[in-house]
Amino acid sequence: MTDRNPDGGAPPDLNQLRTFLAVHRSGSFTAAAALVGLSQPTVTAQIRALERRLGRRLFERLPRGVSPTPAATELAAEVAGPLDALVGAAGHAPAGTGAPPGPVHLSGPAEMLCALVLPALAPLVDGGLRLRVGTGLADDLLAGLRHGQADLVVSSVRPRGRVVDAEVLMDEEFVLVAAPAWAERIGPGRAERDGPAALRGAPLVSYAADLPILRRYWRHVFGTRLAGPAAVVVPDLRGVAAAVAAGAGVSVLPRYLCAGDLASGALVPLLEPADPPINTAFLVRRAGASGNPHVAMVRDHLLRAARSW
Repeated sequence: MTDRNPDGGAPPDLNQLRTFLAVHRSGSFTAAAALVGLSQPTVTAQIRALERRLGRRLFERLPRGVSPTPAATELAAEVAGPLDALVGAAGHAPAGTGAPPGPVHLSGPAEMLCALVLPALAPLVDGGLRLRVGTGLADDLLAGLRHGQADLVVSSVRPRGRVVDAEVLMDEEFVLVAAPAWAERIGPGRAERDGPAALRGAPLVSYAADLPILRRYWRHVFGTRLAGPAAVVVPDLRGVAAAVAAGAGVSVLPRYLCAGDLASGALVPLLEPADPPINTAFLVRRAGASGNPHVAMVRDHLLRAARSW
């Protein structure tokens, strides 16, 4: 890195640059403190010392977090590559300590984590992987990722901004399903012939009261707006699948989640459109290399496993 000190003094030390990059990527002194394992006052002191060395202000305080100045953006572009390479070469633990990498903090929707992600990662645990798993809504989980509360997030929302990198993990297809008894009452092939009129009177089972997946299916497949309240609301798609299989009514589910019930006959597809609704799931991480080599291992393993999902 070139000497940016206008007074010709010593260039910034690596600890200050590492802390600076964490603040730049997370947008918060508090989040950066968690990322680099320092207290918030220490992070603040290092940034202030770096600003004095460079003779430039790097961050502007916001009501929540900080915003980088043009000087900070320029500095981050210059130092990110070399620092990430250095961290990757050194690994998570200090050289010679023999300490194992820390746990990987992974978050995502509970249904996808339980049905696909955790079974795929289970073989890695015997090799020393430690996992800490969280669940929740996509926007909340992505905010947590930006603030250092997670290493990887499986998200149904593609994030924006320079702080995170998103890669396509899988496409989930949605299926209109019912138990065999309800399918018989509706009539074989009737949903294809009559559209939503065939489903009038059938109770709707949803994971939210505003019927988000059902409304999307109606709009995409039938080209119409879904009207009417849910008969049953269960805030977990696994509960929705269980209720529908038990005869509670009709719902729309990701195919990966109900594949076993479809194969066994516990659930019946009411319609198989040529162009079913698709939702893309992303694997999201903070930009740049992680200090924990197991984060990269989990990422690579999930991207490979998802090819068969």
